[in-house]
Amino acid sequence: MSLPGLTIVIADVSSERFRTALSLATATAALGGRARIFLQGEAVSILRQPIAGWEDEAYEAAGLPTLPAHHAEAIDLGVRFILCQSGMALTNAEPRDYHASTEYAGMVSILADLGDDRLVVV
Repeated sequence: MSLPGLTIVIADVSSERFRTALSLATATAALGGRARIFLQGEAVSILRQPIAGWEDEAYEAAGLPTLPAHHAEAIDLGVRFILCQSGMALTNAEPRDYHASTEYAGMVSILADLGDDRLVVV
């Protein structure tokens, strides 16, 4: 039996919620499932380069990955990062502000491509 995919919607600008989404997505991808993270509205600013979490120093001191390291690991595992087009306009963001692998879409296309994925909102 194959692992169902996972689509995570991040609904606000919170590095802890993003960290949780990264943990869920990387675990899913490591187990062979499809993993997508969709950042809705102002949440698109979380992935604007350079990525940083306010608590990264504490995570690093505890031997845990910082947000940039966790993001890079997720990309290496094939996690797809999709930014809300409306959120891009709202935050005056441009594609050049993000990692080259970042995708852009709206909620309708995310739901249309949901398939058998589990849907989680954080």
